[in-house]
Amino acid sequence: MTYSAFRNQQKKFPSAQGNIAYIDQGQGPVILLLHGVPTSGWLYRKMIDTLSKSHRVIAPDMLGFGNSDSPKGYEIYSEQAHAERLVGLMDFLQIDQWTHVMHDAGGLWTWETVKLVPHRISKLIILNTIIYEAGFHPPIRFEEGILAKIVMWSYRNGVTTNAMLKGLFKSGLKKNHLTEEDIEGYKTPLKEGKTRAMYYFFTQTCNKLPDFTAVLKTWNVPTKVVWGKHDSFLLWEPQKEQVMNDLNISDEDIHMLEAKHFIQEEKPDKIARVILDFLH
Repeated sequence: MTYSAFRNQQKKFPSAQGNIAYIDQGQGPVILLLHGVPTSGWLYRKMIDTLSKSHRVIAPDMLGFGNSDSPKGYEIYSEQAHAERLVGLMDFLQIDQWTHVMHDAGGLWTWETVKLVPHRISKLIILNTIIYEAGFHPPIRFEEGILAKIVMWSYRNGVTTNAMLKGLFKSGLKKNHLTEEDIEGYKTPLKEGKTRAMYYFFTQTCNKLPDFTAVLKTWNVPTKVVWGKHDSFLLWEPQKEQVMNDLNISDEDIHMLEAKHFIQEEKPDKIARVILDFLH
């Protein structure tokens, strides 16, 4: 699938801060697919058709990413603001309950969503997600200010766009089989100027990771973990015991894959099978 074809399938939710693009495909129980930074719903393109054969799949581009708007400002990209808009999207679609799948920074937006509507997430699938500081090793961090803004400018003006993506996927994929068509879905939003949400993440979140320990300890839903065990950005082992205890996860609910960070690119069929087996 080309990125332009993917965008043609997206609909728009008019949040108070700007339009949010999303895929809404299939019928039945709802699965929400939540991306991270600096990706978008495009990350799940290889899984959507499989999952939507038996479920209704919602895959949004969060504000500031993908095909969604990227309004001026930075605090509007906080974890809490993302969660509020996500709940707004589900209200707009009249979806009361859903299975929640998240990746990377999508974990932060998920934990904030749990604060708002813990009763609406019926099952959880964790894919190489930000949970605790012990497992968090972002590839870059910036101090707030001019240097970080120059870097973001270089990403969106083509100066370092290709180099950044090349380095990201070299570090984030065990075997990089991405085509130019695949890369286009990651590069296009950057060259359209979608870097404000990234700026917030790399200058704020990365330097002061929110602590959601209290949230996780008091929230109990059936949970699966699917993790690329060679991920150098988000590590499972240093936080394994705490996550398993706090979320009441057993060993049989953990699936470690021969992959790195972007497991949706390397093992989409395997992940889809785990999700569907879990739900069935």
